[in-house]
Amino acid sequence: MEFALDAGQIELQQTVARVCADRLPFDTIAAREHVPVDRRVWADMAALGVFGLLVAEDAGGSGLGVLDAALVFEQLGSHLVPGPVLWTTLAAPFVDGAVTGTVLVGGVVADTGTDAPLAIEHATDVDVVLVVHADAVVGHRTAGVAAPDPLVPLDPLTPVGVFRDLGAGERLGDRDAARELRTLGTVLSAAMLVGISGRALEVARDHALERQQFGVPIGSFQAVKHLLADMHVRHGLAQSATYAAAALVQDPRDDDPAAAGARAKLLAGDAAIANASTAVQVLGGMGFTWAMLPNHLLKRAWVLEQAFGTADDHASALGAALVGGG
Repeated sequence: MEFALDAGQIELQQTVARVCADRLPFDTIAAREHVPVDRRVWADMAALGVFGLLVAEDAGGSGLGVLDAALVFEQLGSHLVPGPVLWTTLAAPFVDGAVTGTVLVGGVVADTGTDAPLAIEHATDVDVVLVVHADAVVGHRTAGVAAPDPLVPLDPLTPVGVFRDLGAGERLGDRDAARELRTLGTVLSAAMLVGISGRALEVARDHALERQQFGVPIGSFQAVKHLLADMHVRHGLAQSATYAAAALVQDPRDDDPAAAGARAKLLAGDAAIANASTAVQVLGGMGFTWAMLPNHLLKRAWVLEQAFGTADDHASALGAALVGGG
C-alpha cells in the first residue's frame, strides 16, 4: 500500500499544531500540573472539531474519519494536551454534548461488574464515565454519585480518581460497538504515543545541535548520533504502523483492523517510552530534572501505555493469533 498525506491532511496537522502551541506552550507546562481541565482550551479543541472527528457531519460532527483523527491525535500527543480528549472523542457518537465540548467524558475498558471501583483519569472533571465491557458500552453520569477518591498519578498532567460505585448506568452500545470502540481507542492512543516519540526526538535533536562540548555540538559525537538514529527509526516504524492501522480501520481490506491496531500500539508504546527515556539521556544532567520536557513526555507515555492494552497485552494477543493461524 502506497501512503502519503494529501495537502488537506498536512494543513489539518499544521492547524492543530499551531493551536496547541499557542494555547499550551511548553514553557508554562509546570503550571498545568495537578489542575482541573482548562475549559477555555477545551472550547478551543471543540471549535477545531476534535471531538467530532468520528461523528458524521449530518449528526453535528466533522466527519473526517479515523485516519484524519489519527493525524490530529498525533499532534495532541506531541503537545501533551491535557484532559480526557481521547475518551470524549470516542464517546461523541454515544453521548450528547461531547461533540460541542459541553460534556467531558472519561472512560475505562473493564470486564468487571458495573459496581466495581473504577480508576478514571480526570475523574473530578468528567460529566460522564464510559465503561467498555466485552459485550456492551455503558454510560454513567457522575452527577449525584460519591466524589472520586484521588490517587497519586503517574503523570502530574493526568490526575486520577477512583469511583467506588457509579450505579447501573445506561446501555449505549452492544458487543459490536464495544469491539469497535476498543479498536478505535487502541489506534488513537497509539497515535498520541507516536506524537510523544516524535516530540522526544525533536527535543533530543535540537539539544544535540545546540549543546557544545570541546568546542563542537554534542550531536557530532558518534555515540549521540547512534542514539538519535535509533530514535528516528523507532519513531518512523511506529508512525507508519499507526497510519496503516487507521487506514485499515477506516477502510478494511485483507487485514484485521484490530490486529493492525495492536501492532501499532505495540510499536508506538515502545517508541514513546524508549525515545522519551533517550531524550532524558541526551539532555544529560538537565534531562533528569523534574521540570524538563522529556520527563513530562516520559510520564505521559507511561500513562498512555496502559490505555487500551499494554505492549505485553498486544504482543501476547498477536502471538496467540499467529499460533492459532498456523
